[in-house]
Amino acid sequence: MGPLKGIKVVDMSAVLMGPYATQMLGDYGADVIKVEPPEGDITRQIGPMRGPGMGPIFLNTNRNKRSICLDLKKETGRAALLKLAADADVLVYNVRPQAMQRLKLGYDVVSEVNPRIIYAGVFGFGQDGDYAAKPAYDDLIQGGTGLSYLMARAGDDTPRYVPNAIADRVVGLTAVGAILASIVHRDRTGKGQRVDIPMFETMAAFVLGDHMGGLTFEPPLDRGGYARQMSRERRPYRTKDAYISVIVYNDKQWQNFFKATGRDDLAADPRFASVAARLANIEFVLGELARIFLTRTTDEWISLLDKADVPSMPMHDLQGVLSDPHLVSANFFSILEHPTEGQIRNMRPAATWSETPVEVSHLAPRHGEHSIEILKEAGYSADDIDALIKDGVTKTPQEPKL
Repeated sequence: MGPLKGIKVVDMSAVLMGPYATQMLGDYGADVIKVEPPEGDITRQIGPMRGPGMGPIFLNTNRNKRSICLDLKKETGRAALLKLAADADVLVYNVRPQAMQRLKLGYDVVSEVNPRIIYAGVFGFGQDGDYAAKPAYDDLIQGGTGLSYLMARAGDDTPRYVPNAIADRVVGLTAVGAILASIVHRDRTGKGQRVDIPMFETMAAFVLGDHMGGLTFEPPLDRGGYARQMSRERRPYRTKDAYISVIVYNDKQWQNFFKATGRDDLAADPRFASVAARLANIEFVLGELARIFLTRTTDEWISLLDKADVPSMPMHDLQGVLSDPHLVSANFFSILEHPTEGQIRNMRPAATWSETPVEVSHLAPRHGEHSIEILKEAGYSADDIDALIKDGVTKTPQEPKL
């Protein structure tokens, strides 16, 4: 099932950025083989868990994959990886390219055993700049691309990180697009290629697409920044009983809002007359909205704004998202039975296809759960596999205690 059925992906990535990308490929039908070192993916250890090595971040980023344990620092482990790559469509890694070279698994080596392979790297920095060999994490990229500065401009003057691994996930999404484009090219020409998806450059474009502002021009027209997004008043509005998220954006929405609230005085105020006027007076405009929203409850506002066709949403906490009526009616969440972890809440893939529907074929695997199965598929005999286990090159999970 899924549009990528028949595509084989060797996933050497760990933590979040690469695994998020490869989970999407698995969701879309690819056979994703997750290659883990003897110690396993570090995200196995993060968060509350029922069983060792099965934390929630790992469970929510490694669905629709099979896990094999390989010690790539040993020659027999490296040889096994190359056997897996020999008939794969894609290899994904997210260590620095220099580390891949030290493992003797650079593009020159992998493409020699499989010229059709897409060799996709998701790592910190493009290899043609000063930072080529530097390590990178989400927090560093948020700071380096201006996100932390923007959080200070829009908040309490204290630089902060967005409380989400936004760089990892944006770059992971970008990697999916780059990989699929490379597969299209390969299918047209028969040639694989190396594709690099660097975090810094990807997020610089992501952030500056909104905030380049007058810096777009040379000489600059201003210091950059999109005033509406940086306004300290741009936040969920307090109501009589809770909070509400509202955006009154275009002229028609403002006219509908004035009519629904009986604010003819604001309709006649030149500061509300146009997009340019509202942006020039954004603190006043959003501050006035904040005062207006204090006059009704959240439910009253949702009802009124829906009738007026003004975009609004209740502000959820994390538990509230789970019971959102739209997500409930769309069956976005489901309770599934994990073979070892019991009942877990699963989020379905958001994209849908009319001809090639996707499904969850299996939930996140235990460390090395499919080691023997995958090695057999690669041509290893039972004796060969026993030798690899004995040498510590691979392993299988211990059966859970009942």
